[in-house]
Amino acid sequence: MKYTPKLLKRLLNIYPPYLGAGVRIDYISDDWKELHVSMSLRWYNRNAFGTHFGGSLYSMIDPHLVLLLVQLLGKEYIVWDKSARIEFIKATKKRVVSVIRISDEVLADIRRHTENGQKYLPTFVVEIKDEEGDLVARVEKVLYVRRKRQR
Repeated sequence: MKYTPKLLKRLLNIYPPYLGAGVRIDYISDDWKELHVSMSLRWYNRNAFGTHFGGSLYSMIDPHLVLLLVQLLGKEYIVWDKSARIEFIKATKKRVVSVIRISDEVLADIRRHTENGQKYLPTFVVEIKDEEGDLVARVEKVLYVRRKRQR
């Protein structure tokens, strides 16, 4: 199903796992190439040390690259998460934010590698920062992308 950025933002903001983690989608660009996500520390998303729970930090990044690429590439492509790795840099109690961007160069690279139906495993690195711009975590995601075979 084709969504508008405004509708997807609304749906994600009422998605139960995001409500439970305190994750909020703040912005999705009209061209689907940029998404802003944030999370404030609440009693229900903190760890035993009173800082952001690592699982919630990862969840604020998890589906967005796939969701954006599905919209950008269209129905002719299969896009899935393949693997992910998170590196925790600094614990924080401050609001955390992340900006996820997909450039024209990345899109062209994906299309070039998949033009004959072969799979491609692009790697994306997404940073999570606190409200003062200090790096909190770095997420590396590998996606599976393949152009669907013509029948």
